[in-house]
Amino acid sequence: MQIRPTSNIQTTSAINLQTQNTSAGTQSSGAIPVDQLEISAEAQMIGQSSGDVRADRVADIKAQIVSGQYETSAKMNIAMSRLFDAIG
Repeated sequence: MQIRPTSNIQTTSAINLQTQNTSAGTQSSGAIPVDQLEISAEAQMIGQSSGDVRADRVADIKAQIVSGQYETSAKMNIAMSRLFDAIG
């Protein structure tokens, strides 16, 4: 088997990203639009709430997974049953 270079592959040129000047309030004709993401106060509160996470339980399950003791046939049967119930 031989691998031969192709002559029609061209290298890509570097892309220069420009940041938009937001203090001016207007966009110049050559400016690149800037994506923005706004997260509501409610969503921020949900992301910060960790009261429902039981760190001790998470650590226990992680240890079971690492040791190979987490996946039992009983748990797999329950998971398959729930999957079939959701599908059908």
